[in-house]
Amino acid sequence: MKKRAFFLSVILSLTAALTGCGYNTMQQQEEKVFKAWGDVEASLQRRADLIPNLVETVKGYAAHERETFEAVINARAKATSVKLSADDLGDPAALQRLQQSQGELSSALSRLLVVVEQYPDLKANQNFRDLQNQLEGTENRINVARQRYNQAAEEFNSSIRTFPNSLTNSLLLHLKRKEYIKADEAAKAAPKVKF
Repeated sequence: MKKRAFFLSVILSLTAALTGCGYNTMQQQEEKVFKAWGDVEASLQRRADLIPNLVETVKGYAAHERETFEAVINARAKATSVKLSADDLGDPAALQRLQQSQGELSSALSRLLVVVEQYPDLKANQNFRDLQNQLEGTENRINVARQRYNQAAEEFNSSIRTFPNSLTNSLLLHLKRKEYIKADEAAKAAPKVKF
């Protein structure tokens, strides 16, 4: 009887120790980071999918703006070729490469929208307005997805650095800190408006 009670108390102690060590919590938080990153990638893909339609619509109106169209198409190709796996989320250089390619795409899209300003008929075209609204909505989704990713990364990074989770992580899991998505250097400067 004493042996059975001792064995039962050992099992209960181990169960209590394991539930208090954060093992499962850290696993769940890392999965949240991966899901949030998947949301960022899905939003970026949506933007990449919309761009060809936008370019073709503008092409119909502004056939001689070939250089701008090629810049957008090339930037889209570059942006979609840079991929990050879940393992790369802890690599600042890999995240920087992705952000740089996405920044080049945003810059090319801005130049395309300047071309649109030169064609009032195009701005009034319903197809173009619909595509522009979808692209604007997608940019908002990308921003929200980035914020959610950063929030999930913050919770995860805090979790693996606080006691007792830090001990569990160093002994059992060896999970690495996740990088945050940061603003482009160019975004830090206030835009200049001239009339």
